[in-house]
Amino acid sequence: MKRIVSPGRVSGSLKIPGSKSHTIRALLIASAAQGRSIIQAPLDSSDTRAALSLCRSLGARVAEEQGRWIVEGTGGAMKQAHIDVGNSGTSLFLAAAVAAASDKAVSFDGDEQIRRRSAAPLLDALRALGVEITESGEAGCAPFTVKGPLQGGKVSIFCPTSQYLSALLLAAPLSPSGRSTEIEVPLLYERPYVEMTLKWLDDQGIEYQRRGLEWFLVPGGQHYRPFSAAVPADFSSATFFFCAAAITGDKLLLKGLDPTDIQGDKMVLPILEKMGCCVTPKDGGIEIQGPKEGLCGGTFDLNSIPDALPALAATACFAKGETQLINVPQARIKETDRIAVMALELTGLGADIREMEDGLLISGRGPKGLSGGNVRGHGDHRVIMAEAIAALGAGEEVIIDDDGAVAVTFPNFFSLLDSIRKV
Repeated sequence: MKRIVSPGRVSGSLKIPGSKSHTIRALLIASAAQGRSIIQAPLDSSDTRAALSLCRSLGARVAEEQGRWIVEGTGGAMKQAHIDVGNSGTSLFLAAAVAAASDKAVSFDGDEQIRRRSAAPLLDALRALGVEITESGEAGCAPFTVKGPLQGGKVSIFCPTSQYLSALLLAAPLSPSGRSTEIEVPLLYERPYVEMTLKWLDDQGIEYQRRGLEWFLVPGGQHYRPFSAAVPADFSSATFFFCAAAITGDKLLLKGLDPTDIQGDKMVLPILEKMGCCVTPKDGGIEIQGPKEGLCGGTFDLNSIPDALPALAATACFAKGETQLINVPQARIKETDRIAVMALELTGLGADIREMEDGLLISGRGPKGLSGGNVRGHGDHRVIMAEAIAALGAGEEVIIDDDGAVAVTFPNFFSLLDSIRKV
């Protein structure tokens, strides 16, 4: 559906929904466990629905109640299945490895964007660990089929997306007793997401050895246990509202966020502080005050937080001076090439922005940084939300061609945005 967002101010408070990354990890671990797990406050979005559906396809029973999902796990006895992950890359990569721990053939497919996102390094690693892989797509892209069981062994894997490593770490404990999986990681982007996976393993009592995030040894013959846990609020989703306050110079209270949580996207906050915002933990959440005197540019390394690039690119258009968003080449292999797409669409709104190989160079024009106009969302939820917050500071309304993709991670984004608009 077409969405028109007018310039305006924001104020008040809002509750941020649960983390997609935590929710999908919780579902996969609960599905592999023997017994009943309770996932409280899960994110309900199309991505997590894809994960929920695939867990059911693998044999888990999931009951949906108000504010929680109850999962009866398979204990590792998964079913043969044909799984469509929709648009969920996280579900595709993590579930492909977990499914490969069983001796059943499980095939994976997805939408047009998923069919362009290569799993080749992960599939090659699974082959080296004894998994039979049948590929129908091109260059390691879906559709493909995995058939285990995972046998353990030694692999070296380059990880331009952290999801390759997280997938192996989730699956490796499920290899047979007496077998171990040794993983060497010469390249790793998005490191905080691996720390999140390790936190889940730690909470499960899974044994492993590691040297930093460059080497792991995981014994087989281990099992996941049923659990009850609450999903923390999502800093990736919160980023758009943090940036909305930064762009307008207004104050917002974002409830439910835990500053001590492992999520990497909380690193957006020190970036916004360097740009002139004031950030304060308050009332079970985080309050942000945008600068009255205007934002300042800077150079920011986004390698650990690539999902923040669209929102920060929009924000930088309203800063004084030059902003460089660097060391984030993996932003080109998300749902879209987000470096190219953000440069294209923000330029159409009047930005002075240039693509770099690994990021964006933005010459901000202060509070009047963008005009209005028509933009395309490219079927990318984070691009659409970034365009919407950019509209708050634009000279005229911004018309987004289709807002449907926000349902991937943040179905109520626009209703929350409307709730904090000043009238």
